[in-house]
Amino acid sequence: MNLQSDIADINTPTGVMRTYIHRPLNKAKPNQTYPTVLFYSEIFQQTGPIESAAKIMASHGYVVLVPEVFHELNPIGTVLAYDDAGRDKGNADKAAKDVQGYDTDNEAMIAFVKQQAWYDGNIGAMGFCIGGHLAFRAALQPEIKSTACFYATDLHALTIPNKPGQHSMERLADIKGELLLIWGKQDTHIPTAGRRQVYDKMTEANLLFTWHEFNAQHAFMRDGDERYDAQTALLCYQLALNLFSRTL
Repeated sequence: MNLQSDIADINTPTGVMRTYIHRPLNKAKPNQTYPTVLFYSEIFQQTGPIESAAKIMASHGYVVLVPEVFHELNPIGTVLAYDDAGRDKGNADKAAKDVQGYDTDNEAMIAFVKQQAWYDGNIGAMGFCIGGHLAFRAALQPEIKSTACFYATDLHALTIPNKPGQHSMERLADIKGELLLIWGKQDTHIPTAGRRQVYDKMTEANLLFTWHEFNAQHAFMRDGDERYDAQTALLCYQLALNLFSRTL
């Protein structure tokens, strides 16, 4: 499927949020509508691997929106490098933005999507690393029908600034859609005890979810990284596509 990519600058309560839109291009049916996937990046924002991953999903018949998750803290168009400086800056941004800012970002994106001619009435979410957590956070929105979270960081911890009672794991009752959670068992960012804590709380909340753990490291979906596991990544894309094909 051919794609086209556009840019939208969406107004949020905390400033303009540059959002990259990747969607199917069907010249024979220019008015065709598609399900939407809100796609959340790592701390580095829309890098080459993130753009490629978003386009993989778009090529299967989805409009994929990739927001700049730290738009309040950086000039529009900022992409951090996969190096120590980029990692330090991204982690500093993560520590500086409280989680309620992501909620207003999600509300603004969903409002934008609802105004688009290509919107078919169905919205899901997906993300990697901190983006896996942000996709989980998006699932709190009533419009989100399903969510795929890949090695979501900080779900088990309180390292993202929160107001009392607003941590993602304290708001599980707000999640109505189906979730897919994928983890690497050799991921040093998310220890076994942390994964167990998340699993137990989601089970206690009676959420509808599927859980997969692979023998893989953190960032095993990132093409070009030394931890990249292409075979497992392909399987994980298929799991996400299965989820979205059933729910969106």
